[in-house]
Amino acid sequence: MTAEDRIRALPCWTGSIEIAPLPGGLSNANYVVKDAAGRHVVRFGKDYPFHHVFREREVMTARAAHAAGFAPAVLHAEPGILVTEFLGAKTYLAEDVRANLGRVAALMRAFHREMPSHVSGAGFMFWVFHVIRDYARTLEEGGSRKRSDLPRLLTLADELERAQKLLPIVFGHNDLLPANILDDGNRLWLIDFEYAGFNTAMFDLAGVASNAGMSDEESFAFLTAYFMKEPDDAIRRSHAAMQCASLLREAMWSMVSELYLDAPGIDYVAYTEENLTRLDAALENYRTKYGIQKS
Repeated sequence: MTAEDRIRALPCWTGSIEIAPLPGGLSNANYVVKDAAGRHVVRFGKDYPFHHVFREREVMTARAAHAAGFAPAVLHAEPGILVTEFLGAKTYLAEDVRANLGRVAALMRAFHREMPSHVSGAGFMFWVFHVIRDYARTLEEGGSRKRSDLPRLLTLADELERAQKLLPIVFGHNDLLPANILDDGNRLWLIDFEYAGFNTAMFDLAGVASNAGMSDEESFAFLTAYFMKEPDDAIRRSHAAMQCASLLREAMWSMVSELYLDAPGIDYVAYTEENLTRLDAALENYRTKYGIQKS
């Protein structure tokens, strides 16, 4: 059965439907479906244990995020398929994030504060340094072309983890690429909750900054907006280190994806190298300012 056949067989449509691919997913196939009730997004996705992705948890989080006012409504869910409301909103690019630092910071602060009251079931912890260590095991076992780099990358992860300032646990999105932020002209929305779970705020704050290519000045303004006061030196160092960790995790996500994913049109090898290049630049900036964190 093709993807379109599976979409047509769903019980949630009103009248006849029109189906169009929605490009952009690095690991999932997405479609826009129009029926008599309006437009909807259909998202196909399997469990990816090697990425710590489980769709039942994603559906729970998407429903919780809608209940909390951060995400479009979930219209239908079954194993491997999620149907949500289509917002018709602008998908952010990096420059949109940088142009809306205050709005994005307010969105993050509210999401972190309010989501714990809405999520249910066993608590999922996303700690990027554990993810990196687990990715290293997966890459070693899978015979990755990057096996020889793993000791160096794990040493780097330990260094970056030591630079983290203790912060309260919040509920994080944990995958804040610009394209996961939508703007309908009145407010911002979040989508794609595959990796959402409990964390400190720093990973989301660093992910937003690194994925949007923020300058040091923009990062300072963003942190000031989030914390509603100027960040101290420990927060700034922690943020700079976590930006490196975010890029390291994204590069290792891509290395693992080289082994186990084959999304149409996605060059995982190129994406790995792109993120390693960005990591090198961020790490040089971090170490120029702060040196190397010794144990």
